[in-house]
Amino acid sequence: MMTDEKTDDSGQGKDPALIFVLGDQLSRGLSALRRADPARDVVLMVEVAEEATYVRHHKKKIAFIFSAMRHFAEDLRAEGWTVDYVRLDDPANSGSFTGELRRAVARHGVRRVVLTEPGEWRVLEAARAWPEAFSISLDLLTDDRFLCSVAEFGAWARGRKQLRMEYFYREMRRKTGLLMAGDEPEGGQWNYDAENRKPAKADLFMPRPYQPQPDALTREVMELVDARFAGHFGRLEPFRFAVTTAEAEQVFATFVSVALPRFGDYQDAMLRGEPWLYHSVISPYLNVGLLDPLTVCRTVEAEYRAGRVPLNAAEGFIRQIIGWREYVRGIYWLKMPGYTSVNELQARRPLPDFYWTGQTDMSCLREAIGQTRDEAYAHHIQRLMVTGNFAMLAGIDPAQVHEWYLAVYADAFEWVEAPNTLGMSQFADGGLLGSKPYAGGGNYINKMSDYCGSCRYDVKQRTGRDACPFNALYWDFLDRNADKLRGNPRLGTVYATWEKMGETARTETRKSAAEFLAGLIAWKPPEGSP
Repeated sequence: MMTDEKTDDSGQGKDPALIFVLGDQLSRGLSALRRADPARDVVLMVEVAEEATYVRHHKKKIAFIFSAMRHFAEDLRAEGWTVDYVRLDDPANSGSFTGELRRAVARHGVRRVVLTEPGEWRVLEAARAWPEAFSISLDLLTDDRFLCSVAEFGAWARGRKQLRMEYFYREMRRKTGLLMAGDEPEGGQWNYDAENRKPAKADLFMPRPYQPQPDALTREVMELVDARFAGHFGRLEPFRFAVTTAEAEQVFATFVSVALPRFGDYQDAMLRGEPWLYHSVISPYLNVGLLDPLTVCRTVEAEYRAGRVPLNAAEGFIRQIIGWREYVRGIYWLKMPGYTSVNELQARRPLPDFYWTGQTDMSCLREAIGQTRDEAYAHHIQRLMVTGNFAMLAGIDPAQVHEWYLAVYADAFEWVEAPNTLGMSQFADGGLLGSKPYAGGGNYINKMSDYCGSCRYDVKQRTGRDACPFNALYWDFLDRNADKLRGNPRLGTVYATWEKMGETARTETRKSAAEFLAGLIAWKPPEGSP
């Protein structure tokens, strides 16, 4: 028997239960823990190979999650909880959530399992089969760490012709009261994005995020990952991630004090050798539950009201969390299970090998992919307008792009990654999430970064062997998808410019794009890799 219940803190008087806590549910206020009794119930946490390998996750990502899980289990034990923790290297480990739950039910002789709803569709589908498979009851609880429930988003979306984040964001502002002046937005407008597009210069003061040193428990996990996942993408050292709530709170506090005031201005900027710039780098901690989204937003609002942070910075930060983060989760659950197979533009080209090796003459891609390899992190413009933009312009299969993003970033869980990649980055959903493709030529990258100055390609040339590949690919993308994109009102002037080029220029552009694409080498994983 399975019960889908709303969050309810009353767990007294029931039979003993297993409280199954997943690796992205490391929150002390988790609904499943609130329903539990430490004197009666057992918390189950498991490290399983299936979750580490269903895509080739970055080594740092695996180490971050496993270490954070082990630290969370220790904290629960210190508070008096009984925690049944199964490590990856346990000889009896079955390798899957389902297998480990089966073993735990037998170990503890329980007939009731409590689970906060999983964040990914495939895990939820597995959980729905557990009651019948194990003859147990499953209490499936709402994940109220999010501000907008799946049901609430569905109600907002019902009957709307277009699901635009801006209108959803305004509803979340009203709901939370964040940056509101009565019924109106603080400062008289909802969105200050137009003020948040300044390029940075290399001589600008660069703050550094707080980066805790790995403790003995983290080092133990790193040794395990190095041994078990040596063939996976990415560098394990240096390991810079926070793995406890206290450390994550210190990362956020440092951002607020040294970087937040200029975050708005430079959030879209890119510089060689500067992976962090003015970003908070807290998305991994929000997504595994070490930080609470509403708490961090209220902290930022307080900084604005105290006069220490300008409105464009505070609003831009809050919009990313209560607007975009909540919105993409809503889209994911509204459109699953079919959303991850969308391919509106019928892109079929294999993912190029340099997405895994970083070996390319294109400076922007080399920089973004190299940083991703080293840190399991890149900020939103590097993902959207460099790696994502190139993949869309080149016609890369969106399923392969989706798998790459899911694998390589420490903050990537399918509920947040899939809409960002397939919808916003690749336009594979045909405009459900974004009103137009986020396509751009080399000029945008040149404006917002210093990448082009060190590139062997000339960003000012459109065609020829020395021309920036983004330029010909941009126009070629629009040309080959004209039947689906020409009618987009936001692309009318762009297509008019394409027509004005004349047939000779258009033919040369198509030829340059074709020659470049013909030279791409498809990625093939090494033999025997996991």
